[in-house]
Amino acid sequence: MQRLTAEDRLVLWPDRVWPQDIGALLVLDGADLLDGSGAVRIDDLRRVIAGRLHLVPRFRQLLVTPRRGLGRPLWVDDPRFDIDAHVRVAPLPAHPDESELLECVAALRRRRLDRARPLWEMWVLPGLPDRRVGLFVRLHHVVADGIAGVATMGALLDAPGARETIPPWTPAPAPSARELLIDDLRSRIRRAGSALGHPRAALGTLGTVRGELQELLADDGARTTTLNRVVGAERRLALARADMPEVTALAAAHGATVDDVLLTVTAGGLRALLAARGELSDDLVVRVFVPVTLRPRGSRARARGNLIGQMVVPLPVGTADPVARLEAIAAETTRRKARRRPSLATLFHGRLVSLVLLKLMARRPVNVETADVPGPTEPVFLAGARVLEVFPLLNLVGTVPVGIGALSYAGRLGIMLTVDREAVADLDVLAGGLRRDLAALLGPAAQTPWEAHRESGRIAESHL
Repeated sequence: MQRLTAEDRLVLWPDRVWPQDIGALLVLDGADLLDGSGAVRIDDLRRVIAGRLHLVPRFRQLLVTPRRGLGRPLWVDDPRFDIDAHVRVAPLPAHPDESELLECVAALRRRRLDRARPLWEMWVLPGLPDRRVGLFVRLHHVVADGIAGVATMGALLDAPGARETIPPWTPAPAPSARELLIDDLRSRIRRAGSALGHPRAALGTLGTVRGELQELLADDGARTTTLNRVVGAERRLALARADMPEVTALAAAHGATVDDVLLTVTAGGLRALLAARGELSDDLVVRVFVPVTLRPRGSRARARGNLIGQMVVPLPVGTADPVARLEAIAAETTRRKARRRPSLATLFHGRLVSLVLLKLMARRPVNVETADVPGPTEPVFLAGARVLEVFPLLNLVGTVPVGIGALSYAGRLGIMLTVDREAVADLDVLAGGLRRDLAALLGPAAQTPWEAHRESGRIAESHL
């Protein structure tokens, strides 16, 4: 019986107000996905995806919440699973530019995933120049966190020329009320025995949680800005790009990591945004949430569900020099990464404790999140179509209206800025500041948009 873990259930807590979907925008070479008229070979794509779903069981399962007394929510096979409802086409306007592609993705994200179906979908977005195709993939965060999301998508990708056959699949029957009751009782007994049998481990966890609370509630010089607003329903998106060899070389030269580089350019974007709003000062600090995976490195390729901690990093937004900012951030994150971290489920254990903690955190607001996820180092394919670029889309919640995600893929780093449309109506200022810092750190060609490459006749494979 596949019950939700405590970490998975934590994801469901804010879902009614702020949909907890994560996803990615992919750009593919559409030569093998489009017919002669430019129409998507949607039946062929569905056949390929269906042929690999045995590798991703959650994509054919429903999330079910039993009635009171029968335990935690669980996954059960969907007896009416229909691939056509999950792999669909949404044509783009004629001759779309990047902003129109992103508006289409934002509009699709606005639609709620249907809880009566497995919690994922793929939207094929034909119409890009040079027979390229956009692909917006999203799934509910309860299915996977960032690391598990990459592993899940990896299971659906193939080698060039691969041919899929659909393995037979028969949905298992849902458990009865009696089976659910017995399973819940056994689970309660196991948890009680574990707590009594490992008191030293419980004390160690308590100490780890205390350290986490001290970081969350620390007075680190940050102050409240106009970003401290409750997130609404609408989003705006922007992209940036960089070459991974240049990013890793930069990080190595300054004792930093790729995540530190992302935090540095995030601070550069915030610097431009808050300067335009008249809120910049030399000592300005903005706090940012940084998820920390708790998975052993060797298990990440098979990761499922959620298992993350949370790190809070004070960004020296007031520091103008991006190199000095990078070195300061690297020193700070090195110190903070040395600590053991509990899972978020341990930190937010129980509704009453969670509400008290949230009230305390409101005194030290965090209004920005970032996430850097490693992806495939070699090119991958979907139904024979080469994936050219990948950009991760983060979910926003509470009073965090800015999310900046990065994913490395085949020598490139794709960055997507996801913001609340009302809180950050001036997204172009934020994105412009981030891109300028990338250019200052890596060189002006680091993040040239694909439109400029196409217009100059240099849409080379080295860029893609």
